[in-house]
Amino acid sequence: MHEDLRDYIETEILPRYETFDAAHRTDHVRTVIEQSLTLAAHYETSEEMVYVIAAYHDLGLTDGRERHHIRSGELLAADETLRRWFTEEEMNTMREAVEDHRASAEREPRTVYGRIVAEADRCIDAETVLRRTIQYGLEHCPELDREAQYARCCEHLERKYADGGYLRLWIPHSENARRLEELRALIRRPEELRRRFDAIYDRENGR
Repeated sequence: MHEDLRDYIETEILPRYETFDAAHRTDHVRTVIEQSLTLAAHYETSEEMVYVIAAYHDLGLTDGRERHHIRSGELLAADETLRRWFTEEEMNTMREAVEDHRASAEREPRTVYGRIVAEADRCIDAETVLRRTIQYGLEHCPELDREAQYARCCEHLERKYADGGYLRLWIPHSENARRLEELRALIRRPEELRRRFDAIYDRENGR
């Protein structure tokens, strides 16, 4: 890894995540970076490219969630500083990978780089998924009371993670397949799901 590239990302890019909602701040992007580099070890890839793709993957949240993957790719492509380390072809590959990371995308990522960051971004751990879902609801729907937040949480879990949900996995070496089954088992146990929701909800509200 080029130290000057790492310094640039650490000082100029990652701090931007601190302005995002609690579910997408620096701890999230660092997790995606770590997971991306772990997954990339199974493939012939550039460590520097994987690192940059993961670092930029949610940067477009500055302009809203709906098109954030497209905006993130635009921000990467427009960053002239990155051209100190990468060719035009590599820049295009990284932009495509960032664009392809979104979980609700209807098609498979175009390259192995896109599959890696898409898989790493899943972060399928029941506690983490619940916490991030609750954080997002509290941040973006503060008018909802506990019961409405729980209903919103359940709807999101069913739509994305339950059997038949839109989430797709792309990397066979990932732990996500096993963790997804664990999360689906939790979704099928509403009493346990409610208990864990209440515990995290109270923590996030400082109760």
